[in-house]
Amino acid sequence: MEVLNRHDTSLNEEGRFRLLVDAITDYAIYMLNPEGIVTSWNTGAQRFKGYTPSEILGEHFSRFYLEEDRAAGIPARALATAQEHGRFEGEGWRQRKDGTRFWAHVIIDPIRRPSGELIGYAKITRDLTERRAAEQTIRQSEEQFRRLVQGVSDYAIYMLDPDGNVSSWNFGAERIKGYRPHEIIGRHFSTFYTPEDREAGVPQTALDIARAEGRFEREGWRVRKDGTRFWASVVIDVIRDDEGDVLGFAKITRDITEKMETQRALEQAREELFQSQKMEAIGQLTGGIAHDFNNLLMAVLGSLEILKKRMPQDLSLTSLVDNAMQGAQRGAALTQRMLAFSRRQELHMEPIDVSGLVRGMMDILSRSLGPLTVIETSFPVRLPTIVTDPNQLEMAILNLVVNARDAMPSGGRIVLRASEESVSSGKSPLPPGRYVRIAVVDEGEGMDAKTLEQAVTPFFTTKGVGKGTGLGLSMVQGLASQSGGRLMMKSSLGEGTTVELWFPVASVEQTTEATADRPRQEENATPRLRIVAVDDDGLVLMNTTLMLEDLGHTVFEAMAGSEALDILHKQQVDLVICDHAMPRMTGAQLAQAIRDEWPDMPIILATGYAEIPEGAGIVDLPRLGKPFSQAQLAEAISRIAS
Repeated sequence: MEVLNRHDTSLNEEGRFRLLVDAITDYAIYMLNPEGIVTSWNTGAQRFKGYTPSEILGEHFSRFYLEEDRAAGIPARALATAQEHGRFEGEGWRQRKDGTRFWAHVIIDPIRRPSGELIGYAKITRDLTERRAAEQTIRQSEEQFRRLVQGVSDYAIYMLDPDGNVSSWNFGAERIKGYRPHEIIGRHFSTFYTPEDREAGVPQTALDIARAEGRFEREGWRVRKDGTRFWASVVIDVIRDDEGDVLGFAKITRDITEKMETQRALEQAREELFQSQKMEAIGQLTGGIAHDFNNLLMAVLGSLEILKKRMPQDLSLTSLVDNAMQGAQRGAALTQRMLAFSRRQELHMEPIDVSGLVRGMMDILSRSLGPLTVIETSFPVRLPTIVTDPNQLEMAILNLVVNARDAMPSGGRIVLRASEESVSSGKSPLPPGRYVRIAVVDEGEGMDAKTLEQAVTPFFTTKGVGKGTGLGLSMVQGLASQSGGRLMMKSSLGEGTTVELWFPVASVEQTTEATADRPRQEENATPRLRIVAVDDDGLVLMNTTLMLEDLGHTVFEAMAGSEALDILHKQQVDLVICDHAMPRMTGAQLAQAIRDEWPDMPIILATGYAEIPEGAGIVDLPRLGKPFSQAQLAEAISRIAS
């Protein structure tokens, strides 16, 4: 009876042990027989290996190993190690039922009878895939951080021990301070300080502040290995362990010797920005003034034209009117120069014979030079035609010749020459093609590279106060650019300057188009029309009305776009002539409104601007440049009415 009780107790203990093992889910705990056949299987083994007991009991444990590990005999060696040494422990890849892999920690213990006979093995496996991945991530992060610090070249990043001795050294530190790692590791960081700073105890003070406050940050002179000095930005951070004891210091040094130069460059950039903003503001102001001045000149020139036609044929009176008209025309030329500066001028493109244009300028060029300077010209017998604004080109050449004269205060020779050139695809800033090159060459003082680079900058001038505005070359450059060409300059100190204007040779189509744009007298008179004249300036509107009525047309006046639309709803109209720059509704917007309701209505846009701003409305309108004469007005009407 006692033996039976002990047997029951043993069974109860074995049952409890089985329940304990089966309850464990984080470990695969199972038994093997001496040959490696699985003889028991707990819940943990089923959870992360995927086999149910019925699927794995009686199978060899080697099926958990990778195929290459089985081929290498690793399962058998594991059992042999456990049998020989009493335990096997290792890590490696294992395979689940579904073929996926996991990183396993494995322990195999032999099970023996009291007599020493081997009856099997106890095997415990744990899935460490996540832990291994985390460890690899940490190792990779540490390696990446080490490489990052080591690869930084603009900062010296290194460690100090608690006494201030260098314990690590990155590439940036080597580059900035000049020491190789083996030359500096173990030495005190005060080596980098100037003798006067070392005598004043600055290095120790830096460590004391970092130790007390957690951080030290300053700028000052430091010394490289070769003895040269550099201005450094220094940061020292204290490094402590979990108990708060100082393990050392992290030190970051940056060479900011160029800081002041950068600051000066920044100030220069700010000044250039200010000049650019000033140029933009003056350009806008100039464009506005020129627009208003155009309107005034419209009233003056138009009234003088009508007056000249209607006044008695008295020579003394006619000469006075002619003088007044010439003065107004000069004012119109001035507005063109102002608009050229503000880049709002409308170029009157015409086919030009450069040789003939320069020959016609020789008198004014000679008078502009004075007695100490001579001008020589060199032109081939024939040059291809170019298309640009002849008045603007004359002004550009005159400007360049005067600049050449001013570069030779003691006098000298100026050469004005032109030639045909061909540009092929390559390094030239110009597109491939044929060009006419106009060059002005002087024997003056010349310019260095920096001055040459700034020469075309608006408001930049090498002339004395009151002797130059700094706008001339900018205007010349603008003309060349708008004509499809380019301004080029060559100069060096003491060797004079060559300024070249390159213009593309005109094609047959360009020549025909530009010729067609010229004002011409029609043999057949334009029929009398009913015209709406729109302008917000009363003087200009009155003047335009007078010229139109003098031409025999019937005129309806409107000082705003809305008034013009009202007239169109009430009257039979043949043509609309409208100003562009008007408040509330611009001329382009009015034209769009008219086309929406009267798509066949002819419209002429009167403006002095070369381009209509984006978003202003339709821009494909016949334009009449302000200020215009009665003949130009008549010619524009005849074109659109024909």
